[in-house]
Amino acid sequence: MDLSAIENQVREIVDEVGRLAKIKAGQIMVIGCSTSEVLGNHIGKAGSKDVAAAIYRGIRTAQEQLGFAVAFQCCEHLNRALVLERDTMERHGWDEVSVVPVPTAGGSMAAHAYLQMTDPVVVEHIQAHAGIDIGDTFIGMHLKHVAVPVRPSLRSVGEAHVTAASTRPKLIGGARAVYEVTPLTDSCT
Repeated sequence: MDLSAIENQVREIVDEVGRLAKIKAGQIMVIGCSTSEVLGNHIGKAGSKDVAAAIYRGIRTAQEQLGFAVAFQCCEHLNRALVLERDTMERHGWDEVSVVPVPTAGGSMAAHAYLQMTDPVVVEHIQAHAGIDIGDTFIGMHLKHVAVPVRPSLRSVGEAHVTAASTRPKLIGGARAVYEVTPLTDSCT
C-alpha cells in the first residue's frame, strides 16, 4: 500500500469536505476510520499503525489550514467513544471517560491519534459540525442535527468507501416560516 497516496487522498478529502461544509475555526469534525478497510480487509480484522499514521498526517495538514478541531471515533469495542484534545472537551463541556484506546480496543486510528495529541482525552458523546467516515464506521451518532450529505470528489481512501456530512440547524415552523432574511422579510406587515 502506498502510504503517501493514502495521506494525499485523506488530505484532499478533509480539505474539500471542510470547505464544502463551511466548517469554521474551532468547530469540530469527527473522523471515523477503519484502517483494515483502507487495506481492503474486513473492518476490525487487519488494522495498521502505518496506515493510521498516514491518515493522521493527511488530516492534520488540512486541519492546520482550516482551523477546526478533530475528534477520532473509536471502534465498537469502546462503544464508539471519541479521542480529542482536552481543551476541545472543556470548551464544549463534555465529560471525560477513563480509557486509553489501543488497536484491539479502540482501533488503530484512534489509538494512533491518542498518542499524537498534546493532551488527549476520551469522551462518549459529541455533536460535531461535520464528519468523514472512512470504511463505513458509522459516525452519524456524533453529528449535530440535521446531517446533510457532502459528496467529496474522492469517494475512497485505499480500498475503503468514504462518506461525509455537514450539519445545519433544524428548520422549525410551519407553512409561514421563513428561513433566510430577504428584502421582503425585513418588516412584519
